[in-house]
Amino acid sequence: MDQQVAATEDLVFERDGDIGRIVFNRPQARNAFTFAMYERLADICRRANEDHSIKVLVLRGAGDKAFASGTDINQFREFKTPQDALDYENRIDRVLTVLEQCRVPTIAAINGFCTGGGAGIAAACDLRIGTRSTKIGFPIARTLGNCLSMSNVSRLTALIGAARVKDLIFTARLVEAAEAASVGLLTEVVEDIAALDRRADDVARLLAGHAPLTLNATKQAVARLQRRLTREEGEDLILMCYTSEDFREGLDAFLTKRAPQWRGQ
Repeated sequence: MDQQVAATEDLVFERDGDIGRIVFNRPQARNAFTFAMYERLADICRRANEDHSIKVLVLRGAGDKAFASGTDINQFREFKTPQDALDYENRIDRVLTVLEQCRVPTIAAINGFCTGGGAGIAAACDLRIGTRSTKIGFPIARTLGNCLSMSNVSRLTALIGAARVKDLIFTARLVEAAEAASVGLLTEVVEDIAALDRRADDVARLLAGHAPLTLNATKQAVARLQRRLTREEGEDLILMCYTSEDFREGLDAFLTKRAPQWRGQ
């Protein structure tokens, strides 16, 4: 196998011929994302846009517990001002937009937990293959008390519909594989990690052999059908949540492993 590897400690990018493989490499933290990992992901997508020898990107998490469990909570401890909250959501929107608009097909190979920002990454991919142990959700209503950006809500609504987005976030539940496949959160489900690796590889090689302009045109056509509200249209909602006493309470409760006491303030 012709393999070229470029790695950081927390995110690994491998070239296997015309297939690029991105591995979220923090299994000890359920592959929670640092800000540097988000930026690295965007950089790889930009590289794929420029390097036409890359035909497909496959994304997966290291270990057997999680695809990605969202943003590392410790990143939020540095928030001091309202602008910090806006900058954070702007960063996530920018990175996920780069992923979503990447020239090549993107495949999320999902095993175990896929939550928060990890679920946002999966939703921005073109195809999502899961295993029977896959659990997907945005449990923010019972963890931090923050909110999704307008872009994330728009993307999810286009994927599964407004009613299911409300159900997913209001209940803060994690959707198991069979239901996830039935509502569109997963494209298909396989038995286990070994089957996941094989299936993701088979699909990647299939797509790598197809007409790249047809695939790219289809991606762009679908994107044009999905209206995105501007970042500014959702900033009041971000500030309402991230600058609240409830967010600080949720953050402290999460880090000290206790149940948060919500006050709606």
